[in-house]
Amino acid sequence: MKPTTYRILAALFTAASLFSAKAQDSEPAPEVMRPSVSAFTAEVGSASILDTYLTPIRYHGINTRIAYEGMRAMGFNPERWIMQGTAAVEYANVQNPAGNHTMHSLMIDAKWGMMHRWRDVLTPGLTLHLGGAPQFRGGVIYNAYNSNNPVSAKIRASICLTAMASYHLKVSRLPITLRYQATLPAIGAFFSLDYGEAFYELYLGNTRGIVNVGWWGNRFDMENLLTADLHLGSTVLRLGYRNLIENSWVHNLNTQICTHGFVVGFTSEWLTLSPRRKPLPTNIRLLSPLY
Repeated sequence: MKPTTYRILAALFTAASLFSAKAQDSEPAPEVMRPSVSAFTAEVGSASILDTYLTPIRYHGINTRIAYEGMRAMGFNPERWIMQGTAAVEYANVQNPAGNHTMHSLMIDAKWGMMHRWRDVLTPGLTLHLGGAPQFRGGVIYNAYNSNNPVSAKIRASICLTAMASYHLKVSRLPITLRYQATLPAIGAFFSLDYGEAFYELYLGNTRGIVNVGWWGNRFDMENLLTADLHLGSTVLRLGYRNLIENSWVHNLNTQICTHGFVVGFTSEWLTLSPRRKPLPTNIRLLSPLY
């Protein structure tokens, strides 16, 4: 071979050796870990309830609520999809304008859904989410001063649209996560008796019309949640405001429920590890659903 050919082969061999050594020395891609964000909150505020099955008068009073929220990045595409589940129990004690009659409302609420997220939209730190969630909400409103029909049952199952925006910032040295989320039931089914119909008539077999398709033509419900998560070291304090609007009109009955509440609670971020899992690798990447 000519000297020029030897030099070319030597240069190619050297380059291949350097590339192989660099590939061996480089670290593997980090393993993605999906911590869960859990929040336990309590709420107290005002309630306004109008249920014409029980009374044509609007009642006002106090509303309390205890709730749990869990969020986690989805396994199939953790960068772009998250899941969210909530469960809550709320109680309202309301009175008529004269203050001599009281109604009690007890409701449970549960929903689970998925949202697509877009990071750093318009500005760094701003994340937008959009998705859907099935929801169940049910309970009773009780008026002891009604002799024939003292109880109004409220049961609905809905498919909800939900949108959320979160923004991360620092005030002095304190990291804060701001969030606004709106949930809007789009279609579903709900229970309602007819005007003046008693519950014992269901026992007699009069079940016609008790299940109704719920859409924006006969009911409108919406939940608004605004929170600020203050990252105090390993503890995250959640402060916020929640508003719930429920309206339905069917069988000549009108229901209007509106609550406003101050939210306070704590959140935590944790990993679920299987006892059969190997020790955690040194090179990992935590992918939080919210933070």
